[in-house]
Amino acid sequence: MEVKASLKHLRMAPQKVRLILDIVRKMPVEKALDQLRFQNKLAAKAVAKLIDSAIANAVNTYSLEKNNLYIKAITADEGVMLKRFMPRAHGRATSIRKRGCHIAVVLGEIKDSGQKEKKTVKAAEPVKLEKLVKEGEKTSVKAAAQADKAKKTAAIAKPKIFRRKSG
Repeated sequence: MEVKASLKHLRMAPQKVRLILDIVRKMPVEKALDQLRFQNKLAAKAVAKLIDSAIANAVNTYSLEKNNLYIKAITADEGVMLKRFMPRAHGRATSIRKRGCHIAVVLGEIKDSGQKEKKTVKAAEPVKLEKLVKEGEKTSVKAAAQADKAKKTAAIAKPKIFRRKSG
């Protein structure tokens, strides 16, 4: 069973991200997350978050065990490149390429569990507008009747007047 997750438009050069990916490739997920926790690279946090997302996909969608997963494949491909210009000497301008990347991870099972199907969630039946209107009318009639009853009881009761003695 393979489980996939991807991170799109990470504003970091793919060359820098690949340094981290080479460390965790083919590792069990728990060991990979431990390795990423102690890496002194900015990309480590984004990769760890992506692996956590893939684990959540596996556990929640396919009912797989977390400790039975390993990183089968993980890649960093080029993404959108932002082109900027920097002023230089003699009125010239040089281009700056701010690179981005897309990361994709595929998790596999260490020992095959036989799970092949996704969990299915039954959707609730859609609410009809006419039904809501009828319920709203019923509650508004009840509320108006209660308000009338409260006014009648307030009119019957005498207001109490408290006076303080001034000394």
